[in-house]
Amino acid sequence: MALDAPAPPVSASVAEAHERTLQLLHPVGDDDHPRPYPGRPGHYVCLHLQGFPAAKHAEWQAAQAAGKGLVVVACGMLRYEQCVSVGHFLVTKHPTFADPVQSKDTLIFHAGWRRLLCNPIFSAFSSACAKGKYERFLQPDRLTLASIYAPIMYGPAPLLIFRNDATPAGGLATRLVATGSLLRFSPNHIILKRILLTGYPVKIHKRTAVVRYMFFNPEDIRWFKPVELWTKHGRSGRIKEPIGTHGHMKAVFDSPLTQADTVCMSLYKRIFPKWHTTRVLT
Repeated sequence: MALDAPAPPVSASVAEAHERTLQLLHPVGDDDHPRPYPGRPGHYVCLHLQGFPAAKHAEWQAAQAAGKGLVVVACGMLRYEQCVSVGHFLVTKHPTFADPVQSKDTLIFHAGWRRLLCNPIFSAFSSACAKGKYERFLQPDRLTLASIYAPIMYGPAPLLIFRNDATPAGGLATRLVATGSLLRFSPNHIILKRILLTGYPVKIHKRTAVVRYMFFNPEDIRWFKPVELWTKHGRSGRIKEPIGTHGHMKAVFDSPLTQADTVCMSLYKRIFPKWHTTRVLT
């Protein structure tokens, strides 16, 4: 059973931006730029920067005088590339990184020419399904889907994930966490988090058992009555009716239970990446 979770207030604008991304599948023409550029492929152009910080300009001149090769990279954005949507990246944990990486940890994404400070959530990847099960940690030696809110970008876009860890000297060390690439931008991809409720049989008579400690009032039992039950020993069953006012219930299973068995109920909830945590560093 899936619990209906309200979407974030930004989902409407994200879905609208996703519809605009469908236009990116067509060949890029001159009309796809936000404004006509006089330069064409193969031409040399001169760029004039307006509002450039004076401190950065002095630092750049000092570096050039010292013989250090500092480079300023300019990228032209196509139409709708400034819109925000839900990006899904296919990542693999780097073998040199042995520390655990938890969902919603602060990481640095180097995706294409963009650099993002974000808190991704991880889910299982399946090429044949548009749904994924939420994972609390980034698992090694297998493909994992990392989802964030990010500006729309083109694929293929290589991805490097870094994390700033504290050093014994009191500083910060940037370490490579995972590598991967952009899979797609789609707000319709569903990430499900499983919640497990457990109870214990008190009285057992043939295929019927009285279960307690799963619920604590009869209203909840009636609400979750359509949900299927299962046990750790491989039995399956359903809720028949509540008993009393303290959360006991009568359940019917496909075969008799044992006193050492545990009755379980799986609930699923749709979750979303954190909206306010993504910062564009470039």
